[in-house]
Amino acid sequence: MPNSGDSRPLAGIVITVAAMVTLAGTDAICKHLTASYAIAQILWIRYVLYASYGVYAAHAEKGLRGFSSRNLGLQLARGSLLVVANIVIVFSFSRLALADVHSVIAIAPLAVTAASVLFLGERVDASRWFAVAVGFFGVLVILRPGEGVLDPISLTPLVGAALYTTYQILTKLVTRNDGPGPTQFFTGITGLFWFSLALPFVWIDPAMTDWVWLLAAAIAGTLAHVLIVLGLHLAPASTLQPFNYSMLIAAALFGFVFFDEIPDASTVIGASIVVAAGLYVVYRERKLSY
Repeated sequence: MPNSGDSRPLAGIVITVAAMVTLAGTDAICKHLTASYAIAQILWIRYVLYASYGVYAAHAEKGLRGFSSRNLGLQLARGSLLVVANIVIVFSFSRLALADVHSVIAIAPLAVTAASVLFLGERVDASRWFAVAVGFFGVLVILRPGEGVLDPISLTPLVGAALYTTYQILTKLVTRNDGPGPTQFFTGITGLFWFSLALPFVWIDPAMTDWVWLLAAAIAGTLAHVLIVLGLHLAPASTLQPFNYSMLIAAALFGFVFFDEIPDASTVIGASIVVAAGLYVVYRERKLSY
């Protein structure tokens, strides 16, 4: 959603940090739930709530016209791509430390910068290309490909980041014509459709306490996305982007407190490189916009 005239940067920053902490908490809950339930069951419950929000957002923005699209095929493709990205990322949480996964996924904003040149025709100067290259070097530091045989599981966050990057590029394309409300709607119903097909094959009746966690993950995940949109309504994206990295800190804390995970030196160094490269891109974009 474009930033409106109601510019309140401090409020936007606080809300964005709250969104990032909420997202990290959602991922921690999902990591806990994957020990007992299939990923499709966990995400189906989240998409029930998200699809309901999408119906509201589409109708609030455009009325009945919010349930149609000028780019229906592209909308369904990007919604399906997000389904695969979510499966890969949640699977990563089930097998790897939260901080490790988030450190690799943090490359996504830099990857979007590179992909925007190829698919959206945007111009990126040499210094930002250098920042993208440095960011990918940071990911290599985290993955440590030179230390013996690279575990394929450690590559799943990178696959998730690549899928999510493609999803973001497609989102930029469809929102040019459809707007954010209908885009939220098609994102929700597409994911709900795919996970509903899988549900009969994976459903396990949850215990009452697990229902609390499943619903908490769904509510927190939806709330986080609502907060992200609200933050962007109150402050420019370039102002908020540096605070998106607060999710890395929150993920590391949740991993330590609930799963006894302590990031190793390579993860800390690599994540610092990725964040530094991302912050530089934000700095360059703000400088060039003046």
